[in-house]
Amino acid sequence: MSSRIRVVVAKPGLDGHDRGAKVVARALRDAGMEVIYTGLHQTPEQIVETAIQEDAHAVGLSVLSGAHMTLFPKVVEMLRERGAGDIVVFGGGIIPDADIPELERLGVAKVFTPGATTQSIVEWVRGHVSQPA
Repeated sequence: MSSRIRVVVAKPGLDGHDRGAKVVARALRDAGMEVIYTGLHQTPEQIVETAIQEDAHAVGLSVLSGAHMTLFPKVVEMLRERGAGDIVVFGGGIIPDADIPELERLGVAKVFTPGATTQSIVEWVRGHVSQPA
């Protein structure tokens, strides 16, 4: 059993822009984490299934399409329903500052907006995702 943090990086919905998600996935991998990148056009159900199957400690979501208020909470809710509410959900993309408090209230642990550095994301994940035993 690996003692590295395992992160699923996912692109939910119809958004076809994955450069940012790939940059974050690479930065987390380069920082020593195990990263599972799901690819484009994932449903919340697929993301949750992958997170559970991969025994992930965190799920990082990337949404640029404006559907973050639907997709982020749906992933959080489905993880809880499946008994995996301990998986930390964080995300980023084009997300208005006004939406961030509501996403956090709904269970999204952290939202990164454009301009966040990969180093700040890596440090946040290290500090907020439980290191496996």
